[in-house]
Amino acid sequence: MNARKLLFSIPVLALGLTLLPQPAPAATTPAITAFDEAFAKVNDYTVTVRAHEVKGDRVQDRTYHYWFKRPNLAKTLIVSGDGSGSGGVWNGGDSVSGHQGGMLSFIHLKVSLHDPRATSLRGYTIPQGLLQNEVDKYKEIKGQLTQRNGPKIDGVATDEIDLTIADPASNDGITRASLYLSKETHFPVRQVRWAGDTIVADDFFTDLKTNVGLTNGDFPF
Repeated sequence: MNARKLLFSIPVLALGLTLLPQPAPAATTPAITAFDEAFAKVNDYTVTVRAHEVKGDRVQDRTYHYWFKRPNLAKTLIVSGDGSGSGGVWNGGDSVSGHQGGMLSFIHLKVSLHDPRATSLRGYTIPQGLLQNEVDKYKEIKGQLTQRNGPKIDGVATDEIDLTIADPASNDGITRASLYLSKETHFPVRQVRWAGDTIVADDFFTDLKTNVGLTNGDFPF
């Protein structure tokens, strides 16, 4: 802040320079506020995620099962698709304890949170896939945020949150993201992300169960 004050003391306008306002974080919407209020009542949850990702000429389709317990315990298992049978546990740090599927499932390793063995095709990590963290992106990323009535998804009425991203280069090349939240539970049921006109990530969130009584023992690290 001191450096910025010093800059303002220089007669930059005399040099023909204009100080332009920078895009602000997208703030919030009524649907996001409703999610925050609903999530505040949740101690743990399980959810199934059907994820479609594209990177260049590569495509990855996976179905994950997620477990979460406050404050920062998360576990995933790939139940179908690329890497089926692989799973990982995260406990809030910068590493993941996990195993690969198939014949190597008995070998458990601790690797970096961003190790390719612990991330999706586009490099998304276990904590990035948590529902609350997905919603938080819409409050944190700079851009234009709008809310409208969304379509029914698997019979569920939704609110659509749409974010046009100000700086795609700093956000995985994503130019626009849309999040669909259930009007009944206020939790996400789908998320779509675009790079230009191309959908590069499309996630469906199903079978959500909250406050199921998970314990620390469900997250062996």
